[in-house]
Amino acid sequence: MTSMITNPAMFITPTERADRLARLRGNMEQLELGAVILTPGSNMRYITGLTWGQTERLVCAVITAKEMVFVCPKFEDTALFAGVSVPVDDYVFWEEHETPSAALAAWLGKDIGNAALDINCSFGHAVAMQDAMPDLRFVSSDECLAPLRARKSPAELALITAAMQITLDVHAQIFDWIKPGMKSSEVKAEIDRLHRAAGSDNGSSFCAVQFGEATSHPHGVPGDPALKPGELILIDTGCRLDGYNSDITRSYAIDKVDSEIERLWNVEKEAQAAAFNLARPGLPCGSVDGKAREILSKYNLGPDYTLPGLPHRTGHGIGLDIHEGPYLVRGDDTPLAPGMCFSNEPMIVIPGKFGIRLEDHFYVTETGAAWFTEPQNSLYDPFGHAA
Repeated sequence: MTSMITNPAMFITPTERADRLARLRGNMEQLELGAVILTPGSNMRYITGLTWGQTERLVCAVITAKEMVFVCPKFEDTALFAGVSVPVDDYVFWEEHETPSAALAAWLGKDIGNAALDINCSFGHAVAMQDAMPDLRFVSSDECLAPLRARKSPAELALITAAMQITLDVHAQIFDWIKPGMKSSEVKAEIDRLHRAAGSDNGSSFCAVQFGEATSHPHGVPGDPALKPGELILIDTGCRLDGYNSDITRSYAIDKVDSEIERLWNVEKEAQAAAFNLARPGLPCGSVDGKAREILSKYNLGPDYTLPGLPHRTGHGIGLDIHEGPYLVRGDDTPLAPGMCFSNEPMIVIPGKFGIRLEDHFYVTETGAAWFTEPQNSLYDPFGHAA
């Protein structure tokens, strides 16, 4: 198994980052924002390429109509220069004994008006900024950034496609390898090894391996059970390429399982297919969730979040965050648009017995939707290996 991309970073070019910044500034003008303040996390990475995590030391990128400045501890200057992949107009460095929010306030001044603050910003940093700039009104960065990030570029779609293919290949290898007696921890370790071998950023970004009754808990329960003969297997895992996520769930059996599992596995597949077939530009995101629930209701599952049935939304957006807006859930009226990417996972839970989740992702095209990965083939032959 090899990665489809040998150098993922080449796909997000300086030209694309410059276009992102220009479109952000266009949104800032429309929303009458004097500044956007980004702290470490996916929004900062989207605009600047910097992959740092947030700590107690304030690091932020401040974007105005004409400038971008970084606020950063002075001792981190060389690491910052190496990590940022866009032109920076100025730097505000602070020493360990100084108050970074005061340094930020001194650079911004008092007449900035409204500013969008990164939704990833910690409460502590937000309070310190507000104390240092009491006249500044903060709004959520989602107002100006979320619409940009929701519609992926061809380069972003290529990265997500490659990450998804790696994870699908890992799933297929695990199906050929797994056998009764193996512990959940053993399977997780092998999945991580395979993700690393395929060239993902850092192995598995997450991994849930559930057997039997544990599959009825959407995100699993504590413990390290061993697979028993005749148990349903649910594996949900993913990786990252240049920060972009994959996320695929497969529910299958390697020997005969209860006929009720067989019946509801087909219902799950029908609901997933119906949600996919409905998706097209202009429809509200919530309508896709409604379609999946309509199918489930034919089989007396639900209604709404009632169990037996579907206990969560049908899908989430995906990109630099594994869960990002908009969402396939009732009440999200965001119109589907080309370039938007979503999971499609209308899980069926039978409390105390089992759960079935088939999760693949699609992206919206000009005329409908397209799969990143082909949905599961069948309960006993999930990857079409049988002759």
